Amino acid sequence: MAALSQILFFGVIPDWAALGACFALAAAVFLFVFYIHPDASDLAPHRTKLDQLLERRDTIYDNLRDLKFEHRAGKYSEGDYELMKNSLENEAAMVLTEIEQVTESQVRRPRGVRPATPERSAR
Repeated sequence: MAALSQILFFGVIPDWAALGACFALAAAVFLFVFYIHPDASDLAPHRTKLDQLLERRDTIYDNLRDLKFEHRAGKYSEGDYELMKNSLENEAAMVLTEIEQVTESQVRRPRGVRPATPERSAR
């Protein structure tokens, strides 16, 4: 008992205890790395179709901005610029249409319905 109190008091750990702790830690790391597999849903980012469309819209807008800058810098001829600009604008229009369809399907609200306002008496 005196030896145990000296170990606890002085903070000295016997060699066999340190070796055992190292083996236990190594075994735990080995098991965690090779035998515990995360679910596929944990690895995949949770992105909705709307998120994907918004990201695509932003990318198209960035491409349009870059195209305009590069045209002003003289990298593209007028014909090439117009062709690429029209292509990107058409793609943006399609993406915006899809965004509108997705948001309308998520928020089903009647169109043309106005909130009731209290009638005011004429003075």
